[in-house]
Amino acid sequence: MTKPSLPELLHAAVTAVGGTERPGQAAMAEAVAAAVDDNAHLLVQAGTGTGKSLGYLVPALAHGERVVVATATLALQRQLVERDLPRTVESLRPLLRRTPRFAMLKGRSNYLCLHRLHEGVPQDEEDGLFDQFEAAAPSSKLGQDLLRLRDWSDETETGDRDDLTPGVSDRAWAQVSVSSRECLGATKCAYGAECFAETARERAKLADVVVTNHALLAIDAIEGAPVLPQHEVLIVDEAHELVSRVTGVATGELTPGQVNRAVRRAAKLVNEKAADALQTASEGFERVMELALPGRLEEIPEDLGYALTALRDAARTVISALGATRDKSVQDEDVVRKQAMASVESVHSVAERITQGSEYDVVWYERHDRFGASLRVAPLSVSGLLREKLFSERSVVLTSATLKLGGDFNGVGASLGLAPEGTAGEDVPQWKGLDVGSPFDYPKQGILYVARHLATPGREGSRTDMLDELAELVDAAGGRTLGLFSSMRAAQAAAEELRGRQDRTILLQGEETLGELIKNFAADPETCLFGTLSLWQGVDVPGPSCQLVVMDRIPFPRPDDPLMSARQKAVEEAGGNGFMAVAATHAALLMAQGAGRLVRATGDKGVVAVLDPRLANARYGSYLRASLPDFWYTTDRNQVRRSLAAIDAAAKAAP
Repeated sequence: MTKPSLPELLHAAVTAVGGTERPGQAAMAEAVAAAVDDNAHLLVQAGTGTGKSLGYLVPALAHGERVVVATATLALQRQLVERDLPRTVESLRPLLRRTPRFAMLKGRSNYLCLHRLHEGVPQDEEDGLFDQFEAAAPSSKLGQDLLRLRDWSDETETGDRDDLTPGVSDRAWAQVSVSSRECLGATKCAYGAECFAETARERAKLADVVVTNHALLAIDAIEGAPVLPQHEVLIVDEAHELVSRVTGVATGELTPGQVNRAVRRAAKLVNEKAADALQTASEGFERVMELALPGRLEEIPEDLGYALTALRDAARTVISALGATRDKSVQDEDVVRKQAMASVESVHSVAERITQGSEYDVVWYERHDRFGASLRVAPLSVSGLLREKLFSERSVVLTSATLKLGGDFNGVGASLGLAPEGTAGEDVPQWKGLDVGSPFDYPKQGILYVARHLATPGREGSRTDMLDELAELVDAAGGRTLGLFSSMRAAQAAAEELRGRQDRTILLQGEETLGELIKNFAADPETCLFGTLSLWQGVDVPGPSCQLVVMDRIPFPRPDDPLMSARQKAVEEAGGNGFMAVAATHAALLMAQGAGRLVRATGDKGVVAVLDPRLANARYGSYLRASLPDFWYTTDRNQVRRSLAAIDAAAKAAP
């Protein structure tokens, strides 16, 4: 029997999911298949509506070798495992004459821990274990959540937190889950044979397609101990998020509360001298942190250096003592010891990393209203790490609706550790960039309006002219507005102002869960939804409920952001343009994502309004505009009001 062609396979899969075949999807599938066959690397931009999931799943399944698909969001993971993969596998089975298997794999703390559930949680203050079910009043929210988790444990097949609906609070989940550092290990645990996390790993080892997240991919790359099964092909979806997710995993943090917890957990398990030394070091660190002012530490101050050295040395002594002593009077000693070891090791590794003072790390203080001060350390760049760990031993396909910034892929490529496209060299990964376009007719479906007449936004202070402009635009649109703001304070001020001026519902991020807000926004076209970062990327509301997307200003990183400003400075010191490489790239990605909220289906029409004149007036404005969908562009405020009024009238007249 002849091998089925890729177009045949794609046709079968698209038909199975009830979709429409699109030229961009076919072009993407061909490019992915070629990259996989040649063991090459591909960056592919596929606009909203292309059907990119099938564009990479079909060639991946046809290839026959194991493929790992890493996504940034939970929503896409669920879509792949619950909808796209089951239908695609079923549709391809007769053609491939085999049934590819697929599995989902996440970090250990995402799975219910049966040991924790049945044996309890080690308490910091007392010997032995604490039965969370006894301690939490059954009438309290925590008590109800825990009882529900106990019932759920008997019926769930996966133990995956995301399969529990409705969900439970982080506090409740913390009572029944463990991190990989706290885990006893399957061979030492009484529940090892039925462990949900171990079962998920075993399932992944047998699967042809393993769906995971960027964080687990980063852990797999950074920590050296393989978490993911061996694979020949890696597909990174939502690849515009990868650098920030990897940075997050590679960031260390120390807080006085965290250090105190480590002291309490270890105190009963080690000799008095070791425990006292860690307690003293902890108090010294706390005193230094009380005086900490937010900002980057280009050099470690002397008092902090002493405190960290004392902490590092005392933690090392405790780690040795924890490994050497046994105390049968401690109930369920292995669990208590493992939790203590995890806490102390975490303190030791961050203290050591900061005292070593690598030129490739950025260290800073942060202050939080509720949690107090923290000390953080992050890599100046993750590009070298990604180049070495991601691109050396397998074919990698990176895809997103926004990878091409300012007209090419080189900006995103550089952040991933790739040399400009076409650069030759022995240790230089070769890659191609491909933009397969979008099925939408952006110039006919959308308008990009820049409010050129407004004052340039300053760092602080109210923007009365911007709020007036916003109110007029929302009024012309008849509601239907997604407001994307660069800070929570700006979103709150705008919501307060418009609630006072207009008789329509203004939903505000933080006043309800994100899912509930989006549902209510979609249900009533006259409603507006205002918010910050997660709304720039997480809203998918086709139709008349979202016909005006407003950005209050260009979302450059804050000038006092320690990591971004350090990265910008490093580029400048190397002779590059730090502002364009870091700040403008960051803004372009967010704006492209934000503008992508407007047109989600072929019938959608509307306006993206940017209330920041710099997009029209500044030199970098053309770079940012070239990163956005190809909407019809105007700075004419009267024209845009007429267009919004016409769109509103058409929506109201529709059956």
